Amino acid sequence: MKKMINSVESLLEESLNGFAKAHNDIVNFNHQPHYIHRKQSSKPNKVALISGGGSGHEPLHTGLVGTGMLDAACPGQIFTSPTPDQMMAAAESVESGGGVLFIVKNYAGDVMNFEIASEMMICEHATVLIDDDVSLPKDHSTGRRGVAGTLIVEKILGAAAEAGANLAECKTLGDRVNRVTASMGVALTSCTVPALGKPTFDIGDNEIEMGVGIHGERGREPMTLTNASEIVAHLATAIDEELKPQAGQQVLLHINGFGATPLMELYLMYELASEYWQEKGVEVVRSLVGNYTTSLDMAGASITLTLMDDELLELWDAPVHTANLRWGC
Repeated sequence: MKKMINSVESLLEESLNGFAKAHNDIVNFNHQPHYIHRKQSSKPNKVALISGGGSGHEPLHTGLVGTGMLDAACPGQIFTSPTPDQMMAAAESVESGGGVLFIVKNYAGDVMNFEIASEMMICEHATVLIDDDVSLPKDHSTGRRGVAGTLIVEKILGAAAEAGANLAECKTLGDRVNRVTASMGVALTSCTVPALGKPTFDIGDNEIEMGVGIHGERGREPMTLTNASEIVAHLATAIDEELKPQAGQQVLLHINGFGATPLMELYLMYELASEYWQEKGVEVVRSLVGNYTTSLDMAGASITLTLMDDELLELWDAPVHTANLRWGC
């Protein structure tokens, strides 16, 4: 294992310190318990948006805290859920009278700990559960995983909350965006968790792992390495069969890197995926390409598609100012 770290134990704390210093115009870092919160106070009675999860997916979620997006993010240890006390402390620091909306990726630890925090909440609160990963069947025992579609939900909800939507409206909107969003990923390599010191699974030089998650777990099937067109077609077909966009439908297309894939390859994937849907008469009207929901040093990428309408387009285009997503400000 080659990592630029001092120790496994100090890695998260030192990284969060560096993040907060680099972006001290946007965020503050609370050390005990760990959470990142926006520096600029939100409007009175604004719904507070809080997300979180295991570290190793940066910039999700800490890099998405700021005006027009999250009010706070709770980072756990690498690929480990944050604790209820982190969530409670974060909620108390950013709640301004409009209640708290938790945005939770569908992983057992995250769901359990956010539920525990919710049961202890005094203020009004609700939860949006993200389960956009179509590599798993709908009837999977633990449900579908929340992956790169989480960012889409967080951005749109952030704009709605900033515009004054109440808690019930934000909850309804978040559930709706989740329903019209689908993702699927592929890994070319595994990732190395520092505490483990070796790749989390073995993959041959001539193999890829199709339908991979974001925690270093195996996908739904290994496949023989092939060209980019066939890889993108496999991912896009699964997403298309899930969402069934009709000709004329406007969509947002997000190509997300897992941490070790060059932008040159991600933009190639965007070219191929956009052609796939344009040939079906689907209109790709918004895009996002880059490393946003990563898996440490995994090579690979995912495709996310969201069916858009005028309301969602307006909310997506609304100003946002975070460490890793910003426009219109």
